[in-house]
Amino acid sequence: MGRTVVKLVEGMKFLAQGKSRHPVMMDTVPAFGGSDSAARPMEVLLASLGGCTGMDVVSILRKMKTEPKSLKIEIEDERATQHPKILTKLHLRYYVTGEVSEANLKKAIDLSLTKFCPVANGLAGIAEITSSYVIEP
Repeated sequence: MGRTVVKLVEGMKFLAQGKSRHPVMMDTVPAFGGSDSAARPMEVLLASLGGCTGMDVVSILRKMKTEPKSLKIEIEDERATQHPKILTKLHLRYYVTGEVSEANLKKAIDLSLTKFCPVANGLAGIAEITSSYVIEP
């Protein structure tokens, strides 16, 4: 079992530490009492999604003996207009360079989003998740 602790530092700045003990800072804009010194919680969630699926995709491609030279993921999100303004749609666009076949990349992405990435699978019941990819030379 894991444990994450989130503490108020000052104003609206929060420090989170999970099992790895690496710090994650979060803040908001001055209009809401923050100092705009760190990412917003929703940005941290979306970054977690990108990191989770990115690690899966690289790991799967390495097992397929088709390691990418680089991987970048852009995540476009749509949110509900009413509170709690939940995520309603997510589109992940994967940019890969290197000798990676389209079939291997598609399989790696699909496996990540439907089976391995707990962040994606946790959001799947809430938001519509779609993906696309670009293989660059």
